[in-house]
Parts: sequence; structure tokens; C-alpha cells
Amino acid sequence: MSQDWITLMQNQSRLAAVLKTNETTEQYGLALTRQNAELILQERGHALREQRRVEFGAGIAEKIIYEFCDSAYIDQNSYVDTIVRLQDIFYLYKNEMHDEITDDELLHLMKEQFEMLCFGDLDYLEGTCLENFAEAVRAGYDGYRDSEGYGEYARFDPVQRWDYDLYLETLKELCWR
Repeated sequence: MSQDWITLMQNQSRLAAVLKTNETTEQYGLALTRQNAELILQERGHALREQRRVEFGAGIAEKIIYEFCDSAYIDQNSYVDTIVRLQDIFYLYKNEMHDEITDDELLHLMKEQFEMLCFGDLDYLEGTCLENFAEAVRAGYDGYRDSEGYGEYARFDPVQRWDYDLYLETLKELCWR
């Protein structure tokens, strides 16, 4: 009976913490209802069981919400589904990287790639960007520690990206011909 009481109190505390994020996210046009927050926490439980993880404390949901709330690729219609999917991806890659990377480093890496490379595509984030990075971490790469996860993916991106300055230079050459 006392175990049920403790679990109930923890769940209420987590629910309150997730709902409190509305104070910040409303400025970006994002808000969670009580039912949305309950769904996010329920899915958190599923993700933890699926990845065979145990989490103490508040959990990652609030950190994900705060990290991603200003994204150009999340609107109110996709908000809950995106947060749920980001939780799944987060726990998967904590395992894939053997917990070598801190929560904040992984979140920074995820957000940067989500915005600048994936343009909001969660499949590309999960299946390409984080997979490539996880492979490097498993092979011993630890340079992300100095950068806190910022600016790291370019070192492992197998796709040659275009250079804006080179583009402008080439455009000028073509226009002056």
C-alpha cells in the first residue's frame, strides 16, 4: 500500500512539472493540457520499459520540452506527438551510446540536428544523424564533452553539405560571364 502511495506522489510531481513548462512554452504558441501531459508521461513509461531503463527524479520530458519549445518545426498540432517521439529517440540513443554522453549533451546534439540538418524530420534525426554519431561514440569518440554536444555532427556527417560562401562566389561568377 505504501508503495502505491509513493508512486502516486511521484506521478503527481512529474505531472505538475510537465504542466509547469506551459509557463515557458506558451510564448511559442505551445501548451499542454492535463491529458497531454499524462499521455507524455505514460509514453515515457513505455519508452523506459522498452529500452529497459530506470529513471530517477523528474525525468527527461521537461528537459526535452524546454530544449525544443522554440523549434521552427513544432507547432501546437504536432507538439505532443513530437515530444513523445523525442523521448523515445532520447532513451534509445542513451542506450546506443552506452550512457557515455550526458543528458544535456544528447539533447543539445538532438536539437541542433533537428533544426539545422533534419529540418524537423524525426526519422532522419533518429535513423541517420544520431545513428552515425552513436557509432562514433561507441568507437571511442568523446570530443562532444568539450562542446557540450554543440557542433559535433559535422565531423561524422557522410553527406557533403553545400557551403553558402562558395555558393555566392559561384553565383557571382556565373552572373558576370
